Amino acid sequence: MAEVLRLHDGEALIARYPEENLDVKEITHVVSDTYDFPDYNACADALIPVVRPTWVQHCLAKKKLLNPRQYSPDPRYFMSEVCVCIADLPPGDADAIAGGVLAMGGLWSPKLTSQVTHIISLSMESETAAVAEKRKLNAKVVLPHWVDDCLKLGRKIDEHPYQLPDPEILKSINKPPMGKRKTPVEGALHPDPTQSGQEPTAPRKLEKVFKKKLVMLATDLGISPYLRGILNELITAGGGRVTDSVSKTDMYICKYREGQDYKTASRAGKDVGNLAWLYFLIQTDQWTSPMRRMLHYPVAKEGLPGFPGLLISLSNYSGDARSYLENLITATGAKCTKTLKQDNTHLITAHDTSEKCAAAREWGVHIINHLWLEESYARWKMQSITDKRYTHFPQRTNLGDVCGHTQLDRGVLEQKFFPDEDTDMTDAPATNPMGQANQNTFAPPSARRVKSEQISKTPRTPAASRVVAPGKENVTPSTTNSRKSKEVAASRLHMAAEDIALYEKETKRKGGVIYGGRRKSDPERVELGRKRSMDEIDDAETSNDSDAKKVKRSIDAPQMRLVISKYEKWKQLRSLGILITTDPSRATHLAAPHIVRTMKFVTALAYAPLVISTEFIDACLQEGRLVDPEDYVLKDTQNEKKFHISLSDSRKRAEKNANQLLQGRCIYCMEQITGGFETFKAIVEANGGRCILWRNRKGTTVPSGRADSEATTDTDANNDVYLLSDENKSAPGLLARFREMVEGSRKVAKIVKTDWILETAMSQQLRPTKPYEL
Repeated sequence: MAEVLRLHDGEALIARYPEENLDVKEITHVVSDTYDFPDYNACADALIPVVRPTWVQHCLAKKKLLNPRQYSPDPRYFMSEVCVCIADLPPGDADAIAGGVLAMGGLWSPKLTSQVTHIISLSMESETAAVAEKRKLNAKVVLPHWVDDCLKLGRKIDEHPYQLPDPEILKSINKPPMGKRKTPVEGALHPDPTQSGQEPTAPRKLEKVFKKKLVMLATDLGISPYLRGILNELITAGGGRVTDSVSKTDMYICKYREGQDYKTASRAGKDVGNLAWLYFLIQTDQWTSPMRRMLHYPVAKEGLPGFPGLLISLSNYSGDARSYLENLITATGAKCTKTLKQDNTHLITAHDTSEKCAAAREWGVHIINHLWLEESYARWKMQSITDKRYTHFPQRTNLGDVCGHTQLDRGVLEQKFFPDEDTDMTDAPATNPMGQANQNTFAPPSARRVKSEQISKTPRTPAASRVVAPGKENVTPSTTNSRKSKEVAASRLHMAAEDIALYEKETKRKGGVIYGGRRKSDPERVELGRKRSMDEIDDAETSNDSDAKKVKRSIDAPQMRLVISKYEKWKQLRSLGILITTDPSRATHLAAPHIVRTMKFVTALAYAPLVISTEFIDACLQEGRLVDPEDYVLKDTQNEKKFHISLSDSRKRAEKNANQLLQGRCIYCMEQITGGFETFKAIVEANGGRCILWRNRKGTTVPSGRADSEATTDTDANNDVYLLSDENKSAPGLLARFREMVEGSRKVAKIVKTDWILETAMSQQLRPTKPYEL
């Protein structure tokens, strides 16, 4: 590789770990088949692209520097090893899939070449699939549903159930999907291996991982002198030394994310890990980042805010994946229960076809996949269970296969646990740059201030690093200060936003990207501004970002995310910087012609959006620009009086409530209720309550509210139990048995009309039940 680079006028340096680290001031690119090497974060901070070896091959083949984003070894670009060729799909769907794959680090090829790994087709009868079969190419022919599910989850899942000619997802199979892959949690199942009596076992000889390294064992580990002596011997035998100086150490081993030594080591850029991480290094004799696996990093003694008191059960995970999730739940401060009961607050499941899932639906227990747990822990904030990523369960896929792929976020850890003493926290929020474009995707390492002497063992002056901008010559930033680095990083990530936004646009329209496109005559068809068809695109072996621009319009990052209720003229808004979303939790604005009692409108109010009139949309389309939404705040005094609310007051209360208006309250709903159970479930959950379908099953009891009681100061929150019912459809027997069940649990039954929950949610104020009781 080095000889090839030198032959083409490049300068090549070969990293020699562990004797010396990379000198980032002299490097423009790093070629590596893994992101897990000691200087990866230093490269990210210096905006030096890390690329897989295939980048060099493809650059030479095309005789130009290609965009390094599609060649990143970072697993957060989970499509990086995928190159798709799209066969018989409509142009709109093809553009959306190509954009989504490109945004997540993959490649798109307009022609069938040997580099193509997946052919996206609806059948084996397509010309592309037939040619691949005839030429016996290794490319797998899969349904577009595979790409759709990968992008929804933010993970690359097994393509076998989607593979033609006989895809499992189109069959009616009663058996639950079985896990097949080995998850990357081996050696990271428990943050403290001494609790299970485990002792470190080394290979015949440690040669690399501790060579010339200083290791400090913190006092909070609580290990015996005997075990400390064993670790000391192993580190010394591997060429390292144990030290008591946090300023001199290279590796700091501790149990908790607290204490002055922990903060000092973290701020200085030392490798900070726990005992499980140290054991893993000893067992493998290979360095790995302690942030790569969640339970290799010290835990927080007080747990994750919002999690202590939760009762979480697991279903359909087995082996290492189950042990890992059980211990991760414990690390958050929640309790993991072996069995599912009505007391449980959450059920984490690998697929939704099991008896536990059926029982959880009846009892109103939140059903989510493990991504909710992992990303809450990584971002150190409880993620919304209304996010569709956490409630998506692809058919014939066991999500245990993608367990353990989430990594800790350095920026979040810095902000929450070891901020600079001179940093104003109000001016330094944790960033998720890619999240500005799509909250459902992973964020690449964010640029942050790191002193040059923290990156290398020898002090040196900061130096500007050259970055390759797609389609341009190498450019040199004028400074490496924090603000400039963040601006450059945001600029680069903005390119990804275009691909993601294009994919999102297609998924929002009726049918999404997997049910066929629309005819040109369709009045609701979204124009993508394509200047030429795929067949007319330059015959390049593999596309890069500049190729992608030939199949999609330039789209700026959205300036607002808008929920629209009862209004159909929404086309073409995306080009004005308005992203239409169906997810109320992501909305910044809510548009309606007047106050309406639809699920979208009522649910969205819980997230405190600015409520504007749909005249705002008309004005934007008429003027061809984004007008000031403050000039179009919805005014509807007639309906405000009718529903006993004030929109401005409701928004203020919603900001204060923070989706916890119904925290600790249990609300049952009749099965045949007007509007449907799912409608009221969405409204209740958006306001922090639990909504349960009332079917009068024998042995049913009111779930315990103790898990939620710590989060609410209302002493009556767990005494009143509500049943939503229609006035003229109520069966007296069902109501009587509901009262018996509630009173048997020593609580107070409140049987009310649906107007109570609607007006409570719209006013963002708990209404007294008496005027609404049946």
